[in-house]
Amino acid sequence: MSKEKVVLAYSGGLDTSVILTWLKENYDVDVIAVCCDAGQDDNFDAVNEKAYATGASKSFVIDIREEFLTDFVWPTLKAGAIYENDYLLGTSMARPLMAKKLVEIAEKEGATAIAHGCTGKGNDQVRFETTIHALNPALKIIAPWRIWDLRSREDCLDYAAKHNIPVAQSKEKIYSRDQNLWHISHEGGNLEDPWNEHLDDIHVMSVPVEKAPDKPAFVEIHFEKGIPTGLNGKKTGAVDLLSELNRLGGEHGVGTIDIVENRLVGMKSRGVYETPGGTILYKALAALEKLIFDRDTLNYKNTVALKYAQLVYDGLWYTPLRESLAAFADSIHQPVTGTVRVKLYKGAAIPVASKSKNALYSEDFATFGEDDVYDQKDAEGFINLFSLPLKIRAIQKTK
Repeated sequence: MSKEKVVLAYSGGLDTSVILTWLKENYDVDVIAVCCDAGQDDNFDAVNEKAYATGASKSFVIDIREEFLTDFVWPTLKAGAIYENDYLLGTSMARPLMAKKLVEIAEKEGATAIAHGCTGKGNDQVRFETTIHALNPALKIIAPWRIWDLRSREDCLDYAAKHNIPVAQSKEKIYSRDQNLWHISHEGGNLEDPWNEHLDDIHVMSVPVEKAPDKPAFVEIHFEKGIPTGLNGKKTGAVDLLSELNRLGGEHGVGTIDIVENRLVGMKSRGVYETPGGTILYKALAALEKLIFDRDTLNYKNTVALKYAQLVYDGLWYTPLRESLAAFADSIHQPVTGTVRVKLYKGAAIPVASKSKNALYSEDFATFGEDDVYDQKDAEGFINLFSLPLKIRAIQKTK
């Protein structure tokens, strides 16, 4: 009789390397390792080889970069979603796509369960499991961090040493990191004390602001219906476009934040996030929207952005509300086509120019010079009507 199969969300890092061996030790199962290439700086051939070397019956490496950007990042960008005014949702957007791929492999391979390396204190356990429940509720879930007797990453390092599992982490260099094409996050280590300033050597995708060039750089980003499609006058694919913006933004120290956030599970956590290209895109699209949207659309879009960010952060990607808000963002961005020039300097991404054939801005109307399109005498009647409730209130107070 063949063994049951478990699909493991696998990165080749400390946690999932230990989990692969632990599953083999504690369950009579075949483990299928699935690693999603979301743009992290890994040697995927080595990850694949390591999975087999540590006991996987099968190993898959899936390139999800294009799908990640087009189906997850761009909709979130158009919604303007930023969690707690700072976090550009890099990990939050990637997890539902990764979970979707795990479900697809599980169904293809006839697996009965999916295992992941998320801790019982974090948000990612929710993001993975809500997606699995939404896409295939028949699949069981194994979350070792919630049931094993390893209590810390130091314990995992000891377990790895005992079982001869090679890992890159050490007890001196123990940051928990998550990287994809959109960002890299850093947690743990000396960051756990919020009084500790994060060290310069934490940076991976960008330089500290103090080491950024003294001369600014400029980049022109073209958008079509709210989606970035070109750089500096040249049509550019999604992956190449973001990669180039990451390079430029990283060189100028753009997009690094050090924040304390409210996790979904109730506690606060402190992290450092580097999102150089994403920060540039958010700034650029916001500038183009201001050129095109009327006031009510812009204000309501900002309201939608708050809810959209919370849904994505909470792992509720595959929900009717998130899909409906995305449809709203798609609709209002139909005219959002144009180009924005952004100045990159010492950690800042500053939109300095914008143009669009659909701009509501009109120099003919806005000019402080002489014009023939706006009769300034009309303003008096408008103000009288606009302020009428205030006038009536003042009259009543005098009676």
